[in-house]
Amino acid sequence: MKDYDIVIIGGGPAGLAAAVSARQSGIDSILILERDKELGGILNQCIHNGFGLHTFKEELTGPEYAQRFISQAEELDIEYKLNTMVLEVGADKIVTAMNRDDGLFMIQAKAVVLAMGCRERSRGALNIPGYRPAGIYSAGTAQRLVNMEGYMPGREVVILGSGDIGLIMARRMTLEGAKVKVVAELMPYSGGLKRNIVQCLDDYGIPLKLSHTVVDIKGKERVEGVTLAQVDEKSKPIPGTEEYYSCDTLLLSVGLIPENEISRGMGVEMNPVTSGPKVNESLETNLEGVFACGNVLHVHDLVDFVSEEAASAGRNAADYVKEYRDAAGTRKVEDIHAEREIPLVATGGVRYTVPSTIRTAHMEADLKVRFRVGSVYQNCFISVYFDDERVIHRKRPVMAPGEMEEVKLTKEQLLQYPELKKITFKIEEE
Repeated sequence: MKDYDIVIIGGGPAGLAAAVSARQSGIDSILILERDKELGGILNQCIHNGFGLHTFKEELTGPEYAQRFISQAEELDIEYKLNTMVLEVGADKIVTAMNRDDGLFMIQAKAVVLAMGCRERSRGALNIPGYRPAGIYSAGTAQRLVNMEGYMPGREVVILGSGDIGLIMARRMTLEGAKVKVVAELMPYSGGLKRNIVQCLDDYGIPLKLSHTVVDIKGKERVEGVTLAQVDEKSKPIPGTEEYYSCDTLLLSVGLIPENEISRGMGVEMNPVTSGPKVNESLETNLEGVFACGNVLHVHDLVDFVSEEAASAGRNAADYVKEYRDAAGTRKVEDIHAEREIPLVATGGVRYTVPSTIRTAHMEADLKVRFRVGSVYQNCFISVYFDDERVIHRKRPVMAPGEMEEVKLTKEQLLQYPELKKITFKIEEE
């Protein structure tokens, strides 16, 4: 069994950024395991631009953004295995994986970085009535077919869900000559970025129907049409509001789910809101030496933030390995991590926070706490309370569930409150 200091599961934008960061932090023994035939993850099929404005200060396409990190990883001589499926990771950080060349093999890691990304929610999770004809695709599958395989899924399209992939595919299908008739969204607000609504729907005259859903799919062999209906505040269809649209394709853009089967199998504690692991300020899970970053942790809106978060996870994993080495034979690793944890409480419109807990002693000088809100808010404040004292009160003109928010906490700030019991994040009117 081979030993590595850090094993990274996933070679997408998060895994690559974590690997580069760990190598730059002085760790040489790093291995990336990727199940696809190439590095880069989902970015390889995202051929539209808009990536890299924060990270590289220029606008890139998805494959260009991925290639920047792939090139860095290759220049730093970071080892990786492609076409390799990780079957399980034990709590003892033994990774079991398989591929065609090595067969079934096991690796002992000192630290593990979980960077498996996310997958799309399927039709089965939606309970849409009707037959199961051909022509129903998730938006990401359609994106791969058009951008990488060179196939057109259909010519007359209805899209259910206004997540970013659905919005981008509305534009993509239009550019390829299809007629996108409507984008329907169950919620009273869009799940995507404002810029995508403008650039992908408004610019092409594609209607967006909020508080609408698909109530019937017509067609046995192939989709012939779908019926939309308006929904009430309990998301129940309102009788008499049905509208029929003839189409040969229905694309589903109804949310993303972090890919956490391996994490659950290890015994990682999960956050029920994000469906990702609960992590502390170092992006470390409840299992010491196991870190998580990117969309496996919580679904991000911009890949730049994935890279930033993953770089932090890589640095922290490197620090853990160095600490582990220094501690060998003198004190137990558990003692290093026996620190008082301050819980972060999400309430009053804030759905969750990443991280979930903070150990002040392990913080860097600044810590970005990221979160999403549960509804659309206008002219409200993000407030942060240290126990009962309000320490941050920042005005935001608009906040929406489709866009991630962040608040910066400083170590200096927290050290002034040695008896702090909890930190509360909430949305306030004034």
